This record gives sequence, C-alpha cells and structure tokens, in this order.
Amino acid sequence: MSNDGLDYKQAGVDIDAANRSVELIRKWTEQTRRPEVLSGIGSFGGFFALDTSRYPNPVLVSGTDGVGTKLKIAQMLDIHNTVGIDLVAMCVNDILVHGAEPLFFLDYIAVGKLKPHLVEQLVQGISQGCLQAGCSLIGGETAEMPGFYAEDEYDLAGFTVGVAERSRLLTGENVAEGDVLIGLPSSGVHSNGYSLVRKVLLERAGYKLDQYIGELGKTLGEELLTPTRIYVKPVLKLLENIEIKAMAHITGGGIVENLQRSLPSGLGAQVDAAAIPDLPVFDLIAQTGKVEKKEMYRTFNMGIGFIIIASPHYLDNALKCLRDEGEKPIVIGRVCQQDEGVVIK
Repeated sequence: MSNDGLDYKQAGVDIDAANRSVELIRKWTEQTRRPEVLSGIGSFGGFFALDTSRYPNPVLVSGTDGVGTKLKIAQMLDIHNTVGIDLVAMCVNDILVHGAEPLFFLDYIAVGKLKPHLVEQLVQGISQGCLQAGCSLIGGETAEMPGFYAEDEYDLAGFTVGVAERSRLLTGENVAEGDVLIGLPSSGVHSNGYSLVRKVLLERAGYKLDQYIGELGKTLGEELLTPTRIYVKPVLKLLENIEIKAMAHITGGGIVENLQRSLPSGLGAQVDAAAIPDLPVFDLIAQTGKVEKKEMYRTFNMGIGFIIIASPHYLDNALKCLRDEGEKPIVIGRVCQQDEGVVIK
C-alpha cells in the first residue's frame, strides 16, 4: 500500500532552503553591525541600545517602503544585487527629511520559490545600502509563498528606525518666503515611475533591456537598474554645521508633490527647470512616449533626488559643506507665497 502523505516541502515550502539562506546572508548582515546592536541574526527580535549620550532627548523616527515595479526589471535581467540598495534608500531618505540619523533596518522578502543564492544577492544589496546609510541590518523575514507568487517572482519591503534630538527635528514650520531650494542630483529614475517606464520603453517602443542606447551610453537595463542614491551621510554632515529649515525626498509625485509636503500652509515654491541638468533617460521617456512635461514632473524626480530648504543667509556655507562631502548641489528655486503651490518654470 502506497503512502500518500504530504509534507511541507511537497506543498512548496522548503524549510531547509530557508535555513541555508540564513547562513548565506549572515556575512552581509554582520558587515553593517553598529556597536549599539545587542543581538545577532536568527533571534526572534533585534535589540538596539540607544546612545542617549549623543541624543539626550531622543525622538525615534520610522519609515517603511518598497521598490515597486523596478523589481520587474531585476527579475527580467536576473540581476538581484542592486535592488536592495533601492529598498534601503527609499526608507532612509524619507526619515532623513526630518533630520533623523538611520539606526537600523529590517527587510521582508517574499518569494514564490526560496532560492538561497537569490536571497543572498538581495541581502547583499540591502547590506550595501545600509553601509551607505550608516545603519545596521538588524533582522528580517523571508516568506516562501508558492501559489501566491510565480516561482521566479519576489517582492521586497523595508523598515527603518532613526533618531533625532527633539530640539533639532525638522518639521518645516519655520520655512519662510525667500528661502532657497538646494537640489541634490539623482542617479536617474531611482525607484518611482517604473510602470510608466515599462509601458513606454518596453511595451510601446519595443526596446530590449540588453539593447545599447546611444543617448544613455549604456544598455537600457543598466540604466534602469542604477540604484537610488542614498543622501544620508552628506546631509547629516550638513545638519551638523548649517541651520536647515526643511527637506524633501523626491519620490513618487515628483518635485511638485513632495516639495509641497515640506512647506507650511500658504507657501509654495518656484522651481527653475533650466537649472536642473537634463538626464538622458528622462528625455528618452518623454520623447518616446510623448509624455507631457507636466506629467513627467509629477511622475519622476527629473534629476533631483533630494531638496534642502535654507535661509539665503546660509546658502554659500551650505553649498560649500555639501561640495566638501562630494555632492554637486544646485540652487533650483525659492519659496514664495502663491496659491498654485509648487510651480515648475
């Protein structure tokens, strides 16, 4: 008589593969370890001892995000060691807006079939992002979900916690008419607008990801997988030396929507589009898809990934500080009183 009993592996979930994944990613998580971390990977929770000598009156600032359909590009190319950087960037840049130093990061990886070396590549990228941000990868979760995701599909989510001294939290309440907008360049599309990118470039124009594009100077896939920039270290150095009023991380919604979130009621801004250097990838999207300028600016970062708002009195010092940290800051506009909100001219 045959034995028709089933086990978890036959149902599609491989516990042994999960255990192998933990061993493979341990070296990457250890690279990010800060001295405040009290536990290692594999525990039920991560432990972090806050340094109150540096932050006597601390406020914890948290953020969570994903990478979106940029993951489709990684999966089509079978290149998985860069999207983890995007995952970290989307979270830590958000809490940086409030002046918070990222302390630790956790990830959630959901897969159709757990392949240990795939998980290792993903965590390798997350580790690199944490190193760029100066935070510790303190834990995470890997979920094998057969029947929910296809075998080669996965999704990522990230979670970060940072800290700021209460008296130095940036809320935007002190922003005033005449304050200057300092833009920090993006590395390209970052991690927003990929549904439109794929519709225009892959579906409508028929470009291939391994196709060399002269205007880009690289293949389309190389361009679209360029990781999101992480602005933590130069901006934290700026905050140590210069009085900054507010900041904005330019993600979905573009400059128009994200900058407005950092301004008090009754204030808007005028942004000089001519001051922002053209990135060929955005020209390619706009021209190929006949996408209007207004739609481009409300979908993509258009070359500016982070905006700093400061008094004109501190402008020269702020620019020097950022340049000393390797940034290429650009004055892109000013805060003003206007009913239209943020206007791109």
